[in-house]
This record gives sequence, C-alpha cells and structure tokens, in this order.
Amino acid sequence: MTRLFASLFLILALAAPQVMAEPLAKELFGAKTTASQQRPAPYGGYAKGCVAGAVQLPETGPTWQAMRLSRNRNWGHPDAIEFIERLGTFAATLPGWEGLYIGDISQPRGGPMTSGHRSHQLGLDIDIWMLPPKRLDLSRQARENISSISLRKANGAYVNANWTAQHHALLRAAAQDPRVARIFVFPGAKVRMCKDEKGDRRWLSKIRPWWGHHYHFHVRLRCPRGKRRCENQAAPPSGDGCADAQKWVNDILNPPPPKPRDPNAPPPKKRREYVLSDLPRQCASVLRSQ
Repeated sequence: MTRLFASLFLILALAAPQVMAEPLAKELFGAKTTASQQRPAPYGGYAKGCVAGAVQLPETGPTWQAMRLSRNRNWGHPDAIEFIERLGTFAATLPGWEGLYIGDISQPRGGPMTSGHRSHQLGLDIDIWMLPPKRLDLSRQARENISSISLRKANGAYVNANWTAQHHALLRAAAQDPRVARIFVFPGAKVRMCKDEKGDRRWLSKIRPWWGHHYHFHVRLRCPRGKRRCENQAAPPSGDGCADAQKWVNDILNPPPPKPRDPNAPPPKKRREYVLSDLPRQCASVLRSQ
C-alpha cells in the first residue's frame, strides 16, 4: 500500500507542471474560427488585447479582395471594415487601381497570433498591399499564391520604380481619415512623400517610418469613441515628421557605429509569450462567448 501511494505521488508530482501550466494566449485565440457573440468592443492595447463582436470582411467586395484567406485574419472591429469599404471606393478612382488587396486585419477574436505577429490584436490594424489590383475576381487559390510588390530600394532608403503618384494619393487619403491614428511605411516612402506633397501637409504626421512595410502599408485606427477599455497609442509628435524620416534614411545609408557592449551587462531577456492572464480580464469572456 505504501509503495502504491508513493507511485501515485510520483505520477502526480510529474504531471503537476503540465496541469498547472497556463496555455499560451496565441493558442487559445488562434483556435477560434468565429467571432464572439458580443457587442463590438476592443480591449487592451494593439499588441496586448482582444476584440469582442468582430465583423468578418467579406472575401470579395465591390472594391476589395481579402488575401491569404487560409489565415482567417479578415476580421475586425466594425470601424475597420467601414474604413476598408471607404478607402476601397477611393482607390477604385485611381488610374490603374480597381480597389484594394487587404492583408491581415485580425483573428476572429483578436488576441496574439500563432505566427507571432505582435500587433493586430484589437481588430483596428489593417495591412493594405502595395500591389495595385488589376482585377477583383481572384480565386481563393490565386489569393494564396499571388504576392504583393516591394516599393523599396537601397534597403528602404528610397522608393523604387514601382512607386507611383497613386501610392502617394492612397496613403494621403488614408491618413486624412480622422479615425486613423498612424500609418506605418518604410522610411524612403515617407521621405519621398515629404518631398512631393505640395498641399496641406498636416496628414504627413500620421505617416510613420518603420522597418519592413514595403510590400504593404499598415493602417492603425484610433480606439472607437466611448470604448474606455481600449488603449490608444500615444499621439505622433507634433509637426510633419519629415526630419525624423530623413534621419532614418541617413542611418540606413550611413549606419552609425554600434554601441559598445557592456561586458558586465546581463544578457537581454527573451520576450515572453503572453498567457491569458496577461491580457485584459475581459478577454477571458471573449474566449468563452459562443
């Protein structure tokens, strides 16, 4: 009997870490294939939150197509869906553009993504391809295989021959929407827009240089009015931001020397994966909702 109790204790002791370990949030949210049956509401921050009552962007609309449908990331807050519809209508007026190709918005209930994509957790971030759509009747399979185009040259210091006045006009129209907080694009594109813009320049402050973002630009919407559990990002600095973008470009062309490493400094910490308890408490109910 003593030996039996000892064996049971050993089994429980070995199993305890697995039983007590909290599953990763990206696994919980990545497993949901539909939105929660709740009123639309984003909770938390763009890189640490979730979204209730998300709306699925139709796979094909009059002026857009959702791409990479196998990812099931064409879900967003209603503000995001309405923004896409409005910007798509404008895009269709541009020479050579039939509308928009839409990349990631969010998972059905937001949250961390299984791919490790850190933002897009509130249904308020939208990736829009740089590729001008010539047709809006691509099959599901075609949307898995087609690729966008890159607009960068010299590692992002300049735009390449794919850049057009239509890209400038599209980014300007997106930035002028009052719901937009920021738009991320590679540094050379921002500098080019700063040089080319001859009219009202206030919208340029929302165009923020960031690494990558040369196959698509990333639109980030403000938290919807009245949604106090949603955390807005700090507003961009005042001014048009052109000098800051030029510094990015200067650093690409002439990289500053690396900072000397302190031999006594502790090794950098690896970024920890979020578990459900790291997210706003409302995210648990978003997961539980039918």
